[in-house]
Amino acid sequence: MKQINSIIFDLGGVLIDWQPDRMYRKIIEDNEKRDWFLQHICTLDWNEEQDGGRTIEEANRILIDQYPAYKEWIEAYYSRWDEMLGGPIQGTVELFRKLRQDPSYKIYALTNWSAETFPRALEIFDFLHWFDGRIVSGEEKTRKPFRDIYEIILNRFQLIPEQTLFIDDNLRNIKAAEEIGILCHHFQGPEKLEEFLHSSGIIN
Repeated sequence: MKQINSIIFDLGGVLIDWQPDRMYRKIIEDNEKRDWFLQHICTLDWNEEQDGGRTIEEANRILIDQYPAYKEWIEAYYSRWDEMLGGPIQGTVELFRKLRQDPSYKIYALTNWSAETFPRALEIFDFLHWFDGRIVSGEEKTRKPFRDIYEIILNRFQLIPEQTLFIDDNLRNIKAAEEIGILCHHFQGPEKLEEFLHSSGIIN
């Protein structure tokens, strides 16, 4: 796989530890009630609409109209968003550091992320400034796994799918990228990623 010259990283779950439950444990002590709230009200599907470009104001209004009794908990999702972050996934960051020292590779980010919260992430995580380019779904008004976001990153940075490696922890996103010819690694931890990069000849 040494023909690879471009590497695309997902961010959440690959380089950054993000868990809504981390913040909600401080608000909703009862485990069953907290699980119910995150599975039925502030769901990952609801969050993905903000990743796709919907504003936080609209997202909150929709849920508060439906569940007015949970207004405070709903608004906390974004007002206390920083508290969902657990920090960098250090092993992956170190692999990123090593890869960017090799002039053979250009490195990009492709992330499902709200355009309204991403600027804060840029302040928190220095390594987000290391990329040769990045695509933030909320800024593009589309998201993974939709085909157009993969076409955006390929076209904007003139990437050749067969010479591009995409690293993501969501198998749905991986399958969508593979459908248009991008080579992929389903991220399941820094150790397995390092093994893959070594076995593929991408790092020594």
